[in-house]
Amino acid sequence: MQNKKNIEDRWSVTERENSFETKLRQKYRSGFLKGMLLAVIICAAAVLIFNWIKDNQKITVGVYGSQKGGKHQVQSYDALLDQAAIDKINYLAAFIQANYYEEVDTDQLLNGLYKGMYESLDQYSDYYTEEEYQEILSTEVQGNYSGIGAVLQQNSKTKQVKVVRIQDGSPAEKAGLKVGDTIVKADQYQADQMSLSEFVGHLKGEEGTTVHLTVQREGTEGSLEMDVTRKQMESISVYYEMFEDQLGYIQITEFTDTTPKQFEQALEALQKQELKGLIVDLRNNLGGMVNAVTQILDDILPEGLIVYTEDKAGNREEFKSTDEKYLSVPLTVLVNGSSASASEIFAGAIKDRDYGTLIGTKTFGKGIVQGIQSFKDQTAVKLTISRYYTPNGTCIQGKGIEPDIVLEYKFQGKDGDDYSYSLDNQIQKAIEILKEEISK
Repeated sequence: MQNKKNIEDRWSVTERENSFETKLRQKYRSGFLKGMLLAVIICAAAVLIFNWIKDNQKITVGVYGSQKGGKHQVQSYDALLDQAAIDKINYLAAFIQANYYEEVDTDQLLNGLYKGMYESLDQYSDYYTEEEYQEILSTEVQGNYSGIGAVLQQNSKTKQVKVVRIQDGSPAEKAGLKVGDTIVKADQYQADQMSLSEFVGHLKGEEGTTVHLTVQREGTEGSLEMDVTRKQMESISVYYEMFEDQLGYIQITEFTDTTPKQFEQALEALQKQELKGLIVDLRNNLGGMVNAVTQILDDILPEGLIVYTEDKAGNREEFKSTDEKYLSVPLTVLVNGSSASASEIFAGAIKDRDYGTLIGTKTFGKGIVQGIQSFKDQTAVKLTISRYYTPNGTCIQGKGIEPDIVLEYKFQGKDGDDYSYSLDNQIQKAIEILKEEISK
């Protein structure tokens, strides 16, 4: 049985939940490049990932780019930049080269120029160097990260960091780390002196490198010292548990290539325990891949429209569920202001199709789609290409989705208590609604 991660200040994180794209933008805003880039706030995980497919050549946000034969190819690009614009770019570069007080890295300068062009459009469009593109492929799309394979939870009062789950076959398991252990330090970094996400960043690193952990274990005197060798791990994005009365709970933390398979396994495990009602938790799920969320919804919804997209030329693409299989028990879906992008596709389809009850607070409101085009030099660009619409034709960009039952999250325990489902008022409301539906 897999444990869920907690929400708000008790939210547990895996090692890959630092925003890679945020780090990239901070990098390129440093030093002399600050003046060349726009100050843009990006939430990488909220990027809605969409496939461009034509003639079996797939161009996906973050993956498998091909620049031949796609319908989004550039036919002509000599009209945008006239000679005056080109001359100005060359002059600005020459001015920097001649007058900047330190030596100039030309590659960094050019990358900043490319990034500035795409970032000027909106907060989601971007340019990736070869190194950045490979990292995006691994972390944001394929759901991989290099770390120790543990899910952690930080107490909001004491700041102690505990292990709540260990992946099978992970470096953490091999090193002897156990669920319930308190990690005091990672190398020289004290867990209780920083946020959980910052501490988790110190557990990540290049595959094959080692992190030294200082651990406290209940019933063991003194501290345990262990060296853990990092390796590439598949990120777990689906957590599940069976509550009493055969009410199942599935939390989805993001939508990657591996999420549909994990969801299917979780649902099958719950159904084997005579599932009578299901809670799907999308709180703080910032999104991911369109084909991942539509695959999952195909396991939930009967035949019909899930979502459709339209570009500026009016081209429409529809994503539909089949009638091969669908959920036949009552459903509730938990959302909040950090449920975005692909999470809103999920919530919008359930609400418009009247196939479950949404509980929580209004969602983020991201109703636009990005695609990535890779190039022969292994760089890539991400560009906003279309809007998406819920089955009833609603574009939620900047608006969000209002739940059927509006309920602010309130932790019902005492200050310093560890998170528990029984102390989560939104989960308790979902259980109440499911019981009412089952009794009808």
